[in-house]
Amino acid sequence: MVTVDGPSGRFRGVDVGDDVLRFLGIQYATAQRFREPQDITGYPTEVQAVEFGAQSPQVPGFMEEILNTRNIPADEQCLYLNIWAPKSPKNLLPVLFWIHGGAFTNGTAATSWYDGKNLVSLGDVVLVSINYRLGPFGFIGSRSFGLLDQLSALRWVNRNISAFGGDPENVTAFGESAGGSSVVALTASPNVHGLIRQGWAMSPSLLQLRSVREAEIANQQFLTAAKCATIEELEKLPSRDIVDASGKILAEVENYVSTFTPTCGGDDLPEDVYVASANSGIPLVIGTNRDENRLWIALNPQTSQLSTDAGKNIFQKTFGDRAEEAWRTYSRLRPNHSPAQLVAAMQTDQNFRFPAWRLAERRNQSSGKTWMYWFTWPTPAFDGALGCCHALDLPFIFDNLAAPSVELFIGSGPGREEISRIFTGELLEFARSGRVSWQEFDPERRETLQISTEKIIVRDPEPELRRLWASTL
Repeated sequence: MVTVDGPSGRFRGVDVGDDVLRFLGIQYATAQRFREPQDITGYPTEVQAVEFGAQSPQVPGFMEEILNTRNIPADEQCLYLNIWAPKSPKNLLPVLFWIHGGAFTNGTAATSWYDGKNLVSLGDVVLVSINYRLGPFGFIGSRSFGLLDQLSALRWVNRNISAFGGDPENVTAFGESAGGSSVVALTASPNVHGLIRQGWAMSPSLLQLRSVREAEIANQQFLTAAKCATIEELEKLPSRDIVDASGKILAEVENYVSTFTPTCGGDDLPEDVYVASANSGIPLVIGTNRDENRLWIALNPQTSQLSTDAGKNIFQKTFGDRAEEAWRTYSRLRPNHSPAQLVAAMQTDQNFRFPAWRLAERRNQSSGKTWMYWFTWPTPAFDGALGCCHALDLPFIFDNLAAPSVELFIGSGPGREEISRIFTGELLEFARSGRVSWQEFDPERRETLQISTEKIIVRDPEPELRRLWASTL
């Protein structure tokens, strides 16, 4: 056991070997239901930081099922953070601040794939991971309490991380999926000044960031599912009833992906997040995976029966008069894809890649430092059905290739260590210096780092698809 004395109190953690100390389950704030978090600035007794804190009440998703995190206790008082730090740093070190994904409705920092030991061992950094409120607990009406939780955790880091060897003036927020969107939202927040130096957004689900009108519609749908007339009535329900209503609405409504997400133009975020991010002055790396949506079609056996005509009908709804051209273009660039896989390729670009391009372009207009990468390595697992799907990059960025269930997802064999070396190397250099090995994004060259078993710098990857999507505006 080891202890650290900081401005807010004394923390007891564990030496996990390889000169890394670990502190788990430090509560950084309290929060009443549907209220802003209240920062914890002092602890009257020694904090026993030896096990993960409770996760937000939630409806478990795919990752929670395969990684068995659904068995972790859930509680509305879930605002906990975890720290991995080198044992005897000579100087204050860069801080990596991890925000987990899960569509803003599920997930936890306690996932084994997010263990920070290996990343800290590699790079002389301090790593912090956090829980935040999810689903209606974090995103009810037009409020974005889950985002305010993230800001509260950043304030805790700003006050205390130097005691653990971290530099509060050099914090890199990084996250994947909803966590990646959270990173982008943080760069747009008026309250983030001085809390992060830069951001790294992996597969950000930017289309989930909703308007006030979308929030109002979702709020009414949820009230109906919960059999309540007002949010005040929701406040009186047991947590289990709210979770059950969440599961009902997520299964039944068409706009389920934006049912519980940050609201642009609400009380907590500006209306145009892209513009606010562009004007923030916060450097940002943003990247996507080649086959993000293949994860969901692989999980749904019915999609394998999708006919060519049905696939073309889906393209028609997106591209209108250019649907046939779009189908031919995707068929040429994604050879040997089934109709369902072509639809997944199109929806990958629709939901992830095209919004990322738009954000990069908008940031470039305001001279916001931006870099783009494209993760393209396809896993051989499940006979290649997943391709380079959503979340495939997570074990690589943390260098956790031996974590539980990782081999099920990425298979085994040569080349995987090199992918992790490339990916983590870029992240760690960005955290240390604010630089990466490739050029900033500009709309002419569109230089992009392509990550696979080797590192390739690509100019304007797949311009035919870029032009096709630009025509949908």
